[in-house]
Amino acid sequence: MSIYLHFRAVAVSEIRDDHTWLAAFMSEAWENDEAEYATGIAHSISKSWNAVHDLYAAADALCTDADESWNLPIYGGRPVLHSADADPSDPPLMLLEPPGVSQAAQFLTTVSFDELWKVVEARFSALGWTKQEHLEHHRDLQEFYGQAASAGHAVVKAVWA
Repeated sequence: MSIYLHFRAVAVSEIRDDHTWLAAFMSEAWENDEAEYATGIAHSISKSWNAVHDLYAAADALCTDADESWNLPIYGGRPVLHSADADPSDPPLMLLEPPGVSQAAQFLTTVSFDELWKVVEARFSALGWTKQEHLEHHRDLQEFYGQAASAGHAVVKAVWA
């Protein structure tokens, strides 16, 4: 079974803070994923997003004054709650407002991937997770969040199974 964490950058003025509306918006974005990825407004990670989050959590070991902005790229944002009339099959959704998107982008550009990897390497390698795979996720997220922050966009996140 494939499961994905889907990210979509969008101007705040173009979205509604309503689970049913956002689920339909994200579903349409998911259907147009190739075109949206090509323009840099969408990104997704299959199955391993929790490992990417764990990689970023290593920032706590690197920074004594960490502000926990390492939480933002994967699990950052607030849950958008289902309404009473929502389709129960709609995905879980999170909304990360533009200030959080900017913080995530800043974190991703300032944190040293190599230093993070040193903290997690033994554990990740034992699980069969490769440095190259995580470096690619990191670079993709740097680009995605950098573009979203530059545009002043929010990021909507959905889990698709």
